[in-house]
Amino acid sequence: MTLRSRLAVFLALAAVMAATRLNHFGLVPDASWAVFFVAGFYLRGSVRWAFPALMALAVAVDYLVITGSGQSFWSHYCMSPGYWFLVPAHASMWLGGSLLRRAYRGLEPRALALLAVSVFASVAACHFFAQGGFYWLASAVAEPTVAGWAKNYADWFLPYLRNASGYVAMAAALHVVATWALARRAAVATAR
Repeated sequence: MTLRSRLAVFLALAAVMAATRLNHFGLVPDASWAVFFVAGFYLRGSVRWAFPALMALAVAVDYLVITGSGQSFWSHYCMSPGYWFLVPAHASMWLGGSLLRRAYRGLEPRALALLAVSVFASVAACHFFAQGGFYWLASAVAEPTVAGWAKNYADWFLPYLRNASGYVAMAAALHVVATWALARRAAVATAR
């Protein structure tokens, strides 16, 4: 990908994340996890600037949402030491997309299976860090136990998997359409 196309992908993903993260539990679910996965796939070689920029955007949106509701950012219940576990959580999603890209050989049946396994494993790891960081380190959980953590992990895993999978499926559909259109355009240009 050219620098221009990488910037276009980055800006599109940043816009999706900002638009959906603004209302985390609203009608339109937060696309952050899927954004990091898709960014890992398309911006794999740009991790040094794209990953920190997306992380900064995520924190900035959280800051705007919390302070916009009249609350203090630093005293909000989400702002525990566990909040910073979002860095390895989002890195898990990025890594999943990046590993998928490494194994990707084009539109073939194997690609769909790799996509499903990559999304599942990435969400499992991401949820482990995000949910675990909050559960074990936030004062919102009065008496954390391993059994309580496991139940909490299980209760929230499928909704987060469904959410991330839905957004990744939309990105995959766009990828298929774009790949097909570019291949067709190249075939027409070659035939001339």
